[in-house]
This record gives sequence, structure tokens and C-alpha cells, in this order.
Amino acid sequence: MLPAAHRMRRPAEFEQAVRRGARGGRESLVVHLVTRTDPGPGPAVGFVVSKGVGNAVVRNKVKRRLRALVRERLTELPADSNVVVRALAPAATREYSSLGSDLDSALDVARSRARRRRDEGSGSR
Repeated sequence: MLPAAHRMRRPAEFEQAVRRGARGGRESLVVHLVTRTDPGPGPAVGFVVSKGVGNAVVRNKVKRRLRALVRERLTELPADSNVVVRALAPAATREYSSLGSDLDSALDVARSRARRRRDEGSGSR
């Protein structure tokens, strides 16, 4: 379980991260990362696991695995970020370690894209 301070709860937070955030995708998941204006207590993370991933048992298993993987990586996430991890259908059959590799890779891409956006935005002013 993720600590309460690091959980995303509001639909508006999910929407902002998915629509405006930097995206990093892999075969089994997509990560959306957006920088918040308020620093907050640290990164906030939300999960989206649709019915396309599988039945309720499979979706809950995927969510539990993703929560555990993200919890291990909380200190690596920018403190002022909102992150949405969206599972895709192949996540249901992925091994835990493969899912972790996909998450690491997607997070790296999303972080570098978010950094690039931030640098381009501050350089043009």
C-alpha cells in the first residue's frame, strides 16, 4: 500500500496528469508525469487499470503489483510531481520483474520529457 500522502484521489489530478503530463510508454504500461505548482508532501501517484486488462481478480493483481513497484521507487520521483500509471492489457501476463523494468523505463522517459518541457519553458522567458 502506498502511504496516504502519496496517493492521488481527485479526478482533476488524474485528468491533469494524463492530459498535460509528459508520457513514457512501454508494452505493458504508460506513465504520465506532470509537475505540480504546490510542492506538497512529495510525489502523488494514481493508477488506472481498465477492464481491458482483465476481470476484477486480474485487475486487482495488476494494481497490487504496480503499487508495490511504485512504492519501491517513490524516492526516485520528483517531489513536486503527480504520476499516473496506466496499465495496458499485456500487464496482466507480465512477470513482476518485467513489469518493474517496464515501469523503470517508462518513468525514465517521462522524467526526461518533463525536464525538457520545463527547460524549454524557462528558456523562452
